[in-house]
Amino acid sequence: MNVVNDTGCSWINDLDRRSNIKNLDKDKSCDWLIIGAGYTGLSAARKLSELHPNQKIIIVDAQLAGEGASGRNSGYLVDTTLNDGFTSNKELSNYKKKTDIYKLGIDVVKKFIKEHQVDCDWNESGKYFASSNEKDRKILENFSKTLLKLNFEHNILDKDDLGKRLGTNFYNLALYTKGGVLLHPGKLVRAMVDTLPDNVDLLENTQIDEWSKNSDTIICKFNNHKIITKKIIFCTNGFLKSLGIKDNYNFPLTLTASMTRPLTDMEYKFIGEPKEWGVLPVRPMGATIRMTKDKRILIRNTAEVHSPFKMSKSELNKRSLNQKLGIKKRFPSLADDIIVSSWSGVVSRTRNSSQIFEKIEDNVFVAGCYNGSGIGVGTLFGEQIAIKASNENSDEINIIESRTKPTWLPPQPFLNIGVKTRLMFERFRSRSDV
Repeated sequence: MNVVNDTGCSWINDLDRRSNIKNLDKDKSCDWLIIGAGYTGLSAARKLSELHPNQKIIIVDAQLAGEGASGRNSGYLVDTTLNDGFTSNKELSNYKKKTDIYKLGIDVVKKFIKEHQVDCDWNESGKYFASSNEKDRKILENFSKTLLKLNFEHNILDKDDLGKRLGTNFYNLALYTKGGVLLHPGKLVRAMVDTLPDNVDLLENTQIDEWSKNSDTIICKFNNHKIITKKIIFCTNGFLKSLGIKDNYNFPLTLTASMTRPLTDMEYKFIGEPKEWGVLPVRPMGATIRMTKDKRILIRNTAEVHSPFKMSKSELNKRSLNQKLGIKKRFPSLADDIIVSSWSGVVSRTRNSSQIFEKIEDNVFVAGCYNGSGIGVGTLFGEQIAIKASNENSDEINIIESRTKPTWLPPQPFLNIGVKTRLMFERFRSRSDV
């Protein structure tokens, strides 16, 4: 299967075309091989370069670096994820560990953009968990109790306040957290590509076909050529399962999103000239929607078991129609033809929403499965898996490894049946907020 995604992603299309693209044109050997050039792989390569300046590091990607999920997401650098409230100290402790990881993720991204003077539309605007359904108030009130126990700054807002802040009267209530960040994911990941150290060899459009390990070497085959390495780090997130990596602990989901053109001055004024904002749904299958720095509206309201590389243009258009309707429900005054691009991407999920970060066997490491929160966590995990693979330790690793570990998933076909059933159920529960 050739890994060629659709080319309609607005974030990626905002960027200049790169000219320095190399692929694997002969057999190679290296000290370190990284599979996947998204946030995690690029961060791991940077850290390995720092730790091992005299060693050879190769990073490969089946597509162009950063143009998979890292350049296709909604641009949320999250501080919290929603829960329905906890009943025990153990559950509260586990949630605290998750938020500690999110905070570390924000810090590591912030450090990178400061060090390299990256313009990625960074906006510490916070985020809203919003719903049109008054019945969801109990969920948000329970969540508020959790945040109060952890001293998270937040507040619950009603319809009038939300209308002023968001420019839409669609939502009846929301919980706002201050610590979240909105950014341009394409600009961020492109900066990570452009600032790779000199001893990192980036090979793109280079898809791994198979890999094997003997006592002291790892052999990876790529079409007509191979790479022999001493150590390997898998950073493919939604494609871990296809490589046989932790395949009983993660499953991929395909999401689709659409972006509008920038609003005209008249359109923007009509909706109240709101500041840049981001809304996440209270129920899992509701719509993620945000306004960008340049006054575009992004909406994502689909999640399904589907290969993004087998999604035809007509199938993508069907999903785009749902997103058009979602924008129209929230902003009825806007033109019908306002959407200019639609695209698909892959996220990796675990059963209990925990991430994968571990040594699989000698000289084989993996980091991934960010459950839709990969910008900060993925960047953090890349840096820290490089440290772990170098037989070193850090305070961050201690925090990461204290989290609840991913739980086992049933085998196929039971897994797909279970996931599809759960998606149908959640889609029904979220139907008013799509």
